[in-house]
Amino acid sequence: MEKFLPEGISGEDVITILAATSAFLVMLAIWSTGIIKDGMDGKIKALQARRQDLKRGYVAPVKRRQTIKEKKHVGFMHSLVNKLNFFKNEQSDKFQLKLVQAGFRSKEALVIFSFFKLILPILISIIAVILIYGLGMFDLTSTEKVLYVIGSALVASFSPELYLSNYTKKRNLLMQNSLPDMLDLLVICAEAGLTLDTAMQRVVREMGSTSPDLCDEINLAAIELGFLPERRIALQNLSSRVNLPAIKAVCATLIQSEKYGTPLAQSLRVLSDEFRNERFMKAEEKAARLPAVMTVPLILFILPTLFVVLMGPATCQISDKFINGNINGPQ
Repeated sequence: MEKFLPEGISGEDVITILAATSAFLVMLAIWSTGIIKDGMDGKIKALQARRQDLKRGYVAPVKRRQTIKEKKHVGFMHSLVNKLNFFKNEQSDKFQLKLVQAGFRSKEALVIFSFFKLILPILISIIAVILIYGLGMFDLTSTEKVLYVIGSALVASFSPELYLSNYTKKRNLLMQNSLPDMLDLLVICAEAGLTLDTAMQRVVREMGSTSPDLCDEINLAAIELGFLPERRIALQNLSSRVNLPAIKAVCATLIQSEKYGTPLAQSLRVLSDEFRNERFMKAEEKAARLPAVMTVPLILFILPTLFVVLMGPATCQISDKFINGNINGPQ
C-alpha cells in the first residue's frame, strides 16, 4: 500500500487521517441533530403574519404603499409577468387557488409560478433547437425536428402544473391520513368545554410534529375564526383551501352544528368513526385485490421456477438414459 502513497506519507498516517475525519463527521452529525429546529416554527411565524394582515384588513384600510413595496420585493419576476399582463388572464385566479391548495399562500407564489410557466417553454425550446439543429445529436427528418421542438415546449409549459398537481395530491394524502386522529383530539377538547378555535389551537400544539400540513391549515382556520365577522366564512375558507372531500365534510358539519345548535362533540365523533371506517374499508379493499394483482407475477416468475425445480431432475435422468442407451446400444 505504501508504494502507492506520496513520499513521506505512510499507511499509519492515512489511517489516522481517516479516523480523524470519521470522528469529525460523527460529531458533526450529533451536533446537527441537537440543534435541529421544529418545522412548525416557520409556519407559525407565517400564520402570525397572516393574523396581523387580517387584523389590519378589518381594523384599518390597506395602504397603497404596502402594495408598491410588495411589487418591489418580487423584483424582476413581477415586472416581467406584469408586462405580459399575465395577472389579467382568467387563469390567474385558477392558478392562485391551486397554489393555495398546495400550501403556497405567499404573495410571491403566483408570481414565481407564472414566471416559470412563461420562461420554461422558451428555455427548453432554445435548448432543443441547439441540440437538434445546432449539434445534430439526433438523426431526424425536418418534420420530426419541428415536432420535437414543439413537443418539448409543450411539455415544459405544462410541467409546473404537473408538479403542482403531484405536490397537492401528496399533501392531501398526508392530511387525509391524519384527519381521524385530529378529529379524536377535537372531540376530547370539545367535551372538555373548549370553544372551536381554542380546541383547534390545542390540537395544533399536540399534532404539530406529526402532521404539519394539516396543523398548518387548522391553525390558520383558528386564527380566522377569531377575526372574521362570521365563523361560517372561516370554515368555508378552510374548505376552499383544502381540496379534500373529508375536510369539506368536516367544515359542512361544523357549519351545520353551529347553525342548528347540534352538540359539537357528537358531530365530530360521528365523523371520526366514519373516516376511520372508510380507511379500514380501503385497506380491506386493497387486501381483497391482492390475489388478482399477484396472479401475473406468480405466472411469470414463480411458476417457471417451480417447474424447473420439479421437472429438472426427471429431465436430467431421462436425458442420461437416452445418452447411455445410445452408447451401449447395438453396434
